[in-house]
Amino acid sequence: MKHGSRDLLVLTRDKEGEWSDQDLENEIEALHQLLFEVENIDQFCIANEVIDVNRYKILQDKKAIRKVIFSQRTKPFIFICNKN
Repeated sequence: MKHGSRDLLVLTRDKEGEWSDQDLENEIEALHQLLFEVENIDQFCIANEVIDVNRYKILQDKKAIRKVIFSQRTKPFIFICNKN
């Protein structure tokens, strides 16, 4: 799997060489696969909403969120807010 241009900092408590190079490589590959699954536009639209102060609306529809994200020209007072 191609990892793209992602930088990961993996911290381990390696006591007396418990982690071999192959174990660490397997762990990093598992992290890349996990992040590949959750870092996409659909998951982003589920976790975020758009607050449009101009129209006094909160947009939660995936199509509307995508439209705001990918628009070339964004109006003032339109905010992308995480639902958490």
